[in-house]
Amino acid sequence: MKGQRKKTKKKRTESRGKSQKHENWSLERKEKIIARVKDLIEPLCEAEGIELVHLVFQREARGRILRLYIDSPGGVTLDDCVFVSRQSGDLLDVYLENTGPYSLEVSSPGPSRPLVKKLDFERFKGSRTRIMTAQPIDGQKNFKGVLLGISDGIVKLSVDDKTVTIPYQEITKAQLAD
Repeated sequence: MKGQRKKTKKKRTESRGKSQKHENWSLERKEKIIARVKDLIEPLCEAEGIELVHLVFQREARGRILRLYIDSPGGVTLDDCVFVSRQSGDLLDVYLENTGPYSLEVSSPGPSRPLVKKLDFERFKGSRTRIMTAQPIDGQKNFKGVLLGISDGIVKLSVDDKTVTIPYQEITKAQLAD
């Protein structure tokens, strides 16, 4: 009986090891898929005067989801979303091989728009913004304040009448706040 328990325990350990390797492989594959989708969809959006703000490829309870967030100077209409969805779907069906099943969603970024590109930090200067960092800056990782812009790779944020400087490469998430 004791021998069987050890074998079971050993199998579970081996299984965890394989799972860890599989998770790393999946993350690498996910990043490749995101890069490929961006390469395919960004030119399509630009040709229509639409900005590809952000894209997310993740596993959820109902399966894999590929979300495209788009914007345009006059705002995004339902027709814009339908157009990008149809055109993107066709492109991805042809050029995105071996991804398995996924659902494609296209929408406006909404009022809490993600700030992803360096240009976003200049474009939305004066807006209330939330920023999360990988490493603590002055003892904290979460900031909420008024965006002052970006210069030389440093994002400036006014928080409680103090200017906080955040290196762009340390930002893990940034979005407009209410």
